[in-house]
Amino acid sequence: MPTRQMKESSEQHLVIKTHLQNTMNQQPQKHHKTAQNGKGPPPPPLSQAQTQTSPSTKNRGRRRGRGGRKSDQGDACMRPSSRPCTVLHKPMNPPCDLLVNAPNGSIENAGNVCEMQMGLGFPTSSKSLSYAPRPGYGQLGTKCIVKANHFFAELPDKDLNQYDVTITPEVASRATNRAIIAELVRLHKESELGMRLPAYDGRKSLYTAGELPFAWKEFTIKLVDEEDGSNAPKRVREYKVVIKFVARANLHHLGQFLAGKRADAPREALQILDIVLRELSNKRYCSIGRSFFSPDIRTPQRLGEGLESWCGFYQSIRPTQMGLSLNIDMASAAFIEPLPVIEFVAQLLGKDVLSRPLSDADRIKIKKGLRGVKVEVTHRGNVRRKYRVSGLTSQPTRELVFPIDDNSTMKSVVEYFQEIYGFTIIHTHLPCLQVGNQKKANYLPMEACKIVEGQRYTKRLNERQITALLKVTCQRPRDRENDILKTVQHNSYDQDPYAKEFGIKISEKLASVEARILPAPWLKYHETGKEKDCLPQVGQWNMMNKKMINGMTVSRWACINFSRNVQESVVRGFCNELSQMCQVSGMEFYPEPVIPIYNARPDQVEKALKHVYHASANKTKGKELELLLAILPDNNGSLYGDLKRICETDLGLISQCCLTKHVIKISKQYLANVSLKINVKMGGRNTVLLDAISCRIPLVSDIPTIIFGADVTHPENGEDSSPSIAAVVASQDWPEVTKYAGLVCAQAHRQELIQDLYKTWQDPVRGTVSGGMIRDLLVSFRKATGQKPLRIIFYRDGVSEGQFYQVLLYELDAIRKACASLEPNYQPPVTFIVVQKRHHTRLFANNHRDRSSTDKSGNILPGTVVDTKICHPTEFDFYLCSHAGIQGTSRPAHYHVLWDENNFTADGIQSLTNNLCYTYARCTRSVSVVPPAYYAHLAAFRARFYMEPELQENGSTGGSGSHGTKGTRAGESGVRPLPALKENVKRVMFYC
Repeated sequence: MPTRQMKESSEQHLVIKTHLQNTMNQQPQKHHKTAQNGKGPPPPPLSQAQTQTSPSTKNRGRRRGRGGRKSDQGDACMRPSSRPCTVLHKPMNPPCDLLVNAPNGSIENAGNVCEMQMGLGFPTSSKSLSYAPRPGYGQLGTKCIVKANHFFAELPDKDLNQYDVTITPEVASRATNRAIIAELVRLHKESELGMRLPAYDGRKSLYTAGELPFAWKEFTIKLVDEEDGSNAPKRVREYKVVIKFVARANLHHLGQFLAGKRADAPREALQILDIVLRELSNKRYCSIGRSFFSPDIRTPQRLGEGLESWCGFYQSIRPTQMGLSLNIDMASAAFIEPLPVIEFVAQLLGKDVLSRPLSDADRIKIKKGLRGVKVEVTHRGNVRRKYRVSGLTSQPTRELVFPIDDNSTMKSVVEYFQEIYGFTIIHTHLPCLQVGNQKKANYLPMEACKIVEGQRYTKRLNERQITALLKVTCQRPRDRENDILKTVQHNSYDQDPYAKEFGIKISEKLASVEARILPAPWLKYHETGKEKDCLPQVGQWNMMNKKMINGMTVSRWACINFSRNVQESVVRGFCNELSQMCQVSGMEFYPEPVIPIYNARPDQVEKALKHVYHASANKTKGKELELLLAILPDNNGSLYGDLKRICETDLGLISQCCLTKHVIKISKQYLANVSLKINVKMGGRNTVLLDAISCRIPLVSDIPTIIFGADVTHPENGEDSSPSIAAVVASQDWPEVTKYAGLVCAQAHRQELIQDLYKTWQDPVRGTVSGGMIRDLLVSFRKATGQKPLRIIFYRDGVSEGQFYQVLLYELDAIRKACASLEPNYQPPVTFIVVQKRHHTRLFANNHRDRSSTDKSGNILPGTVVDTKICHPTEFDFYLCSHAGIQGTSRPAHYHVLWDENNFTADGIQSLTNNLCYTYARCTRSVSVVPPAYYAHLAAFRARFYMEPELQENGSTGGSGSHGTKGTRAGESGVRPLPALKENVKRVMFYC
């Protein structure tokens, strides 16, 4: 990661104006009629400080040298024009930047200016920023009771004390640290520690219930190496441990927060309680993140290639409206199977390794598979020394020799093991494992080693392994609920000595929560179909008797076949069936391709695509090809990604890929789904909300509203330098809010903040020029609808709770600046919502036998929303299960409204979010995440294919700058730019 960028980021400052507004106690506002031409009320004027870019911001753009699309300055003035869907509405609130908490927790304005560091070094305290308070509770929908995997925890009545721990010499291993403190407690609990049983985080902090008899004390602790079976004297290591009092946790503050009387969470107290409740499990199980695993919880299942799945449980203490809650969920993870190394290698390669020599490719795979893995020797009887594998010898064991003395007397590995250990190496054709560092590497024969149990596999799983792991993790709701209850009972928190010490009591019953089932929205289809509208049933519907509301025309298309297993006649039949399905669904699809079906080899994808592109252009006299159908082998490796990269960034082709298995065995359902995807890729719409057509969506239909979705995807574990990919999509068809355009960019490795939302750079002719993804999408909305957006709804995916503050501060500021750069005084109100799927809250039907309260899979019904009891004590969040389950236990999406200048009611944002989930373009089902966030995720995932192939192979940094930008100087930003999307691709939902 470039150091220059980090340095510059720390120099940036954001000036934040505060305004007098408390969304909890809104004053009544008068209604105003809009003008006859459909204009909404003008946005209130901004101060000069808000409309101008600060010097530091200008310098930031110049220093970074980032590029951007050179927007026509004529596009920047966004005058609203007529639009037939404007009704009575409330005037917008004045633009309100970040509310600032007063010392007493109230909200002040006083025109104060709060300067905060921007870039990569932010304030981590939440005291200077108030998130949107809960405006009340939702009332819409059919009320019901659900159960949640939250267990009520009573607050302790004891003082919680924090002590700083310093261990000398410093130890990197948490396990060793824990062993040192465990020995200290064993020796001194009854004397120096005053009978206290402390909880320890494995690093720098020790916690006690009540004070220790001292404020500072030094201990000397001796650790003896664990028994390895040898008769050699054990190594004794000595450590100095200094324990020093730091602070007392404020439980009164925590009680007030849980009661909703304080807005800021006492993170220290929550952290202590979390560590206390994890202490015993840390000793019993293998700890990974917030989860614990053990082969004893359930018998491990083989995943293939030397891996197995371990079952475990997730545990976290959370503040909720019902007080403290312990969230328990089941978990699974891949571990390396504790096999003899030769057996592991045989599984890894999928072949017999005892009788055949290894190829170079085999050695590379073994080296990757074993590097960093702990092994123990098996050739010394009870002696079980452990080593970490650093590499693999390039020579077979029979050829390996090494010096045994200072006179360079050489001895072979085979002879050494025979003479010293009496161990005969049989499989001398295999290489040896290298353990230790490169300067002093030791050789261990494979057949003398076994993999140590309990090592998690952190690299990427292949398709077969993922499928096998999903079979293990996929539990029906009733089974998952039972396993969670068994886990709580097995953990016996009432008998946990640490929970007892700190006075924490945990219920063994699932939380019973009031929920509501929101109604499904009516969907509008084309008037020429037999069914002009449709009411989905249990989250599903179909295209029978319906036609797309905006079916597009495809008159120039071609087909390329990369699959050797499919004859041309079969491909021709498939194309004919697909064209008929597109026509039946409401598209105009010309039945014949412009050139005959072209057969190509997968390893010549670029040559084949360019041939089809130019041959089609010659046949159509220069008119561009509208659609390319591509038949791919079922296992196509990099072919799919290469095809998408070439089509979308080089040739400007919209493509639709189909796997061989679907071409050979044609399914009507598959054809219908493909036709839906083709239509939106062509710029059409499949269906829209009936309420959108009739202008009945609160806070969307009244004035032009743009809905954004944003996501950042990060590289796989082990890819240490690949860039993160950010994507932003935005609706382009108010009042329907169904069609989206998207932009993608690459940014620094594992950077969560979206860097290119707004940016400036220096142009030799025009001076400072503004750009960025938000600005470009606002301009695109204006061109598509004839309106400028007067309201912004921003769904942000992929943000963890610890990043809320930073992401909101940085990205809300970018939205503000993007708007101000387009037109003076242009500051539409913003609602900023974080969407989370990576959480562990699960909702279960109150009665699994009641078929009326579950879908076919036994899950809660689509539309189930919860905003009480298990939700945040004061902030505006809710859980929504918007989809019907297929298999396993449904995971509700968690929506957290961090910022709301549009004054949504709970019902307003919940019903809008639920209704949008029925507009996902790729299927006739409601989806589990609001579509703009879903589309952003798809776009970011697609952009990974745009990185140059050699960069993907070696993991070096790939690009920065949103697609369509010009003039980006890659060397200055430190992140290689992605190739630009072609203009005709950017306009449509290319990622679908």
